[in-house]
Amino acid sequence: MIARSLSKRMANALVPALPFLWLGIFFLAPFFIVLKISLSDPAVAQPPYRPAFEWGDLAGFFSRLDLENFTTLVSDDLYLSATLSSIRIAGIATILLLLVGFPIAYAMARAPARHRGLLVALIILPFWTSFLIRIYAWIAILKPEGLLNQGLMALGAISEPLHILNSEVAVYIGLVYGYLPFMVLPLYASLEKMDDTLIEAALDLGSPPWRTFWTITVPLAMPGVIAGSLLCFIPAVGEFVIPDLLGGSETLMIGRQLWSEFFSNRDWPLASAVAILLLIILVVPIVIYRDVESRRLEPRP
Repeated sequence: MIARSLSKRMANALVPALPFLWLGIFFLAPFFIVLKISLSDPAVAQPPYRPAFEWGDLAGFFSRLDLENFTTLVSDDLYLSATLSSIRIAGIATILLLLVGFPIAYAMARAPARHRGLLVALIILPFWTSFLIRIYAWIAILKPEGLLNQGLMALGAISEPLHILNSEVAVYIGLVYGYLPFMVLPLYASLEKMDDTLIEAALDLGSPPWRTFWTITVPLAMPGVIAGSLLCFIPAVGEFVIPDLLGGSETLMIGRQLWSEFFSNRDWPLASAVAILLLIILVVPIVIYRDVESRRLEPRP
């Protein structure tokens, strides 16, 4: 009886411990490895940094770590410009995604129930194709002799090809196309659960449709707006494939700088420092927001 009670308590303690174990193995451990590399110095060796970790020389190992790479990030305008440019491009792309995704999610939520499963499947359908292939397809669409320019010239809308490829506009198009499902699905999940009687009551009381939308629909959809915005903004800041394939040489984003430092310059410590800085920039506001929201939702005495 005692053994059974003890095993039950251990099983109950194991259930909440599993998520922390998962985070420790797949998040904290890689994070500390990257942090260690960011505090190291580049070297012509394999791996291309020093010092190497040795159990027998812990004191010497820690004494050789330094903040030189983080000092370089602060003193070099390139990384500051790349970080600010990435945040700006990701922010504008997130706003565009919200403007495009909200009407789609609203139409899906208001569609007949028998059609909603098909609509969700159509939103998820692009994931069945390689992301890289889909971005390469946009090169064929946006290039001067591509499908878009040929179609516009055939309609007489333009007299000469538009130079969209290798520009920031092409990056926005790629980001909106690539991340649209991540915006639509959280919005749909919030809008689909909305009580239609609230809208009917507001309309019956004389509220115009536009005011009903802003005072009822938008506040009820706000959890989906926030979730979709975070799901799009966070990966868009560190995006590499889209700016590399669709953006020009003047399109400066931190993902391209990371790739350049890792694979071209083979400066792993500096690239790791950039990754740590980017993680701090993204995680700290999210943690602050969650803390403010948890305090706001706490029941007041």
